[in-house]
Amino acid sequence: MVSAYAELEDRMRGRLGGRECLYVPSCRLGLYLALRHWCEPGGKVLMSPVNDDVIFFVVLAAGLRPVQAPLDPRDGSIDPAAVPESVWGDLSAVLTTNLYGNPDPAPELRGHCDRLGIPLIEDAAHAIGSSVGGRPVGTYGEASVFSLSKHTGAKTGGFLALADPALRGELAAARDALLHPARPTAELAYLLRPYAEATLRGLRLVGAARAAVRRLGLEEREEIRMPLRAEELARALTAAPALEPFHSWVRVDMHDYRLRPGAGRLRRTTRRFARLDEVLDAHREGTALLLAAEYGTAEVFPGGVPEESPAGAPQPLYRVPLLVEDRDAAVAALARRRITTGYLYDPPLDSYAGEAFTDPSPAPEPAAWFARHALPVDPRRAAEALAVLRGAGIRPARPSMVPGRSR
Repeated sequence: MVSAYAELEDRMRGRLGGRECLYVPSCRLGLYLALRHWCEPGGKVLMSPVNDDVIFFVVLAAGLRPVQAPLDPRDGSIDPAAVPESVWGDLSAVLTTNLYGNPDPAPELRGHCDRLGIPLIEDAAHAIGSSVGGRPVGTYGEASVFSLSKHTGAKTGGFLALADPALRGELAAARDALLHPARPTAELAYLLRPYAEATLRGLRLVGAARAAVRRLGLEEREEIRMPLRAEELARALTAAPALEPFHSWVRVDMHDYRLRPGAGRLRRTTRRFARLDEVLDAHREGTALLLAAEYGTAEVFPGGVPEESPAGAPQPLYRVPLLVEDRDAAVAALARRRITTGYLYDPPLDSYAGEAFTDPSPAPEPAAWFARHALPVDPRRAAEALAVLRGAGIRPARPSMVPGRSR
């Protein structure tokens, strides 16, 4: 098992210019490890309000207070210029999101963190092939976390990348202490899942299967956000920092997030990771097509395209956030053509959780606008998705005024 870890870690280390990489069974566990190592309990962490709620609960589990950042409405990235100095001075760390693969302004955030003497932690789950400032996303922070569930489609695994290689042993020990033992039933279910899903798709039974799951009460998300369960969450906070009290929130969509991987899981992950460059090329091609459409940021916000890579190619976005006037109608139109729209993060976390559990953004309007109008599209289905949207008469968003925008 150690040799299998080593092969995956060596591959990722090469992608990050030699930065030390530690395999973890999930990005969320890697983030918990990073927050626990670099942040004292009770500290405040600046993060994006347009983010997976699982990440919000990971921050809480680490004993930290989330502070919601203002966002650039063009691509959902953190807008450092809109963060008041009073907020900067009260932080213990900054956590990037790199939403859908669009990079947060890491060089600028790195400068603020250096000025304040606080760590920068990069969540690069969506951004394994993205770059910013001429460097790969994930090479600016004291730590960065990557997911192998996204571009590679492995649906398991990730990395905790470290600026200081001397910390590897300490963090590997912390990881191992949190892992649950491998379970043969979980490994078998993981290995059989792709075949079961392919059979359901072939028989056009995906909708029926999802309906059965809902009827049995096994679906954890009936809406975009999972239920907050405020009273239970308040009780969990009294036990933080700790994962166990937050397990029912942190495990959502990935119950194996802290499971020690078996040999079969590692072999499949390694095979998929070896094909990553081919996948990234397909994402770049689709990203270029989607961004050039009438729903892309260049059309909705002239001059507002995401930063390009040093080679001039578009970022290999995991999902391309098209900006549409009626997001719900667009989702429904795509669903009729069996194109699933996932990775929606609406409402923003400050609206979702309230001031009892987070400091609200000092400029919430751009994040609310982006969350309401962003339609994340898989770039590998770019042409098909655009044809559906145009055929359904979906109109681009109209940001005639986005209050609070600073750039």
